[in-house]
Amino acid sequence: MKSLKLDNINMIFFNKKSENLVLKDINFQAKNEDFIAIVGPSGCGKSTILNIIAGLITPTFGSANLDNEEIKDCNNKIAYMFQSDHLFPWLSVWNNVTLGLKIQKKYNKSNIEFIENLLKKYDLIDYKSYYPNEISGGMKQKVALIRTLALNPELLLLDEPFSALDYQTRLKIGDEVYKIIKEEKKTAIIVTHDIPEAISLSNKVLILSKNPACIKAAIDIEFPEEFQSPLQRRKSPMFGLYYEKIWEELEDEKSTCKKS
Repeated sequence: MKSLKLDNINMIFFNKKSENLVLKDINFQAKNEDFIAIVGPSGCGKSTILNIIAGLITPTFGSANLDNEEIKDCNNKIAYMFQSDHLFPWLSVWNNVTLGLKIQKKYNKSNIEFIENLLKKYDLIDYKSYYPNEISGGMKQKVALIRTLALNPELLLLDEPFSALDYQTRLKIGDEVYKIIKEEKKTAIIVTHDIPEAISLSNKVLILSKNPACIKAAIDIEFPEEFQSPLQRRKSPMFGLYYEKIWEELEDEKSTCKKS
């Protein structure tokens, strides 16, 4: 992936009696191997942005473009990981991660080897015959990510993928998922309510306002080399400074929208 660009995105939801402007003038760009976090008040439209990028809904105005081509429908270059792992309980780990390949008739030798290598690389190969109810919540999220990577997408959309996990598991699996995404050289956009999670995972945090949501600020996240993993970043003196900056932006209702 060369770039993702959202250009003047506006989203209005209509019903019989009224119309609701949810997103207003959303502009930002993601480059190859970026990891961007989107934070903002509950219900402000964070997931709506992901749905537009995924091609699940069409913006009322503006456009989303991947590698200079407008996204008008679902795209094989883009994969979506939801809050729930959405694993099928009657299928084994192996059959869950290969389901997309079978549906798209891509269940061939090279893709099977690719999945086997992913499972080996990220310590899941010994669990390939297990069922979802036989593995932990953290492992289920790793399986869901491997399933997402099975079709070799270029852009990953993550909608609060760790929100159902307990705090300790959330920290551990966040660190592991970050490692997988970086090692596989993917671009990722994550929606989260958790400011520490946004800081520890991303290289840029986009802060949304209340409805109609606009981008109030875009904060670049940079840490020294010794603080590169999410768990290490949380120990950095800079972590608290980023937290305060993001919190102030979220709390400041007078700040104006900006282009990022």
